[in-house]
Amino acid sequence: MTRFLNVAILTIASIFFSSAAFSQSESGVEQLRQFVRNSKTAEGDFVQQQLRAPKANESQDKGLKFVRQTQGHFVFQRPGRFIWDTQKPYEQKLIADGKQLILWDTDLNQATFRPAGQALASTPAAILFGEASLDQHFDLLESEERLGMKWVALTPKQDPSAKNKNDLPYTKISIGMTNGLPKALELTDGLGSVVLVTLDKIQLNVNLPANRFTFTPPAGAEVLRLN
Repeated sequence: MTRFLNVAILTIASIFFSSAAFSQSESGVEQLRQFVRNSKTAEGDFVQQQLRAPKANESQDKGLKFVRQTQGHFVFQRPGRFIWDTQKPYEQKLIADGKQLILWDTDLNQATFRPAGQALASTPAAILFGEASLDQHFDLLESEERLGMKWVALTPKQDPSAKNKNDLPYTKISIGMTNGLPKALELTDGLGSVVLVTLDKIQLNVNLPANRFTFTPPAGAEVLRLN
């Protein structure tokens, strides 16, 4: 179930999908705040690249090494519903219906169901899909401008009452904003590996049918239910 571990990557991206009219003169932080406040629904395309840091026996001068790339289509509805539909190089869907998280693997003909709260507990999605302000859970820091985007660094705020002070698997989360839209997401882990998600063809505040996030496994599929 190694693919299921990508849920942290995929769900973080789901904070992105809405916006109003913006001026690029606004800071990246303000663009992100307004866009999260106005999030309703959206859909578009994504490309996700995984890059790893060089191993100890490899040259450190060549930087990050390309591992794999996937691409597909996303649909989002706040709070707590999304479809992350990977179409290449394999077919796989990650579906959150507000109560459970479902991984459908076409090649394996297998559907895996997990309670959404538990499955997303170690990711920002549990917070970002809710009604609360982004600022209640993250410190937002204006970062550099590069690749035509204004970047915002997100640092989780520490909860003194929390047993685990750092549940997130990433040491750095950055979002690239342009004209009020998130165009890129960078996730860096403790080993220096990076996941880069870029978004394209985003349609905002689209009308979605009530059953858009309902998934029923086809007849004959293997079904796993994890508690």
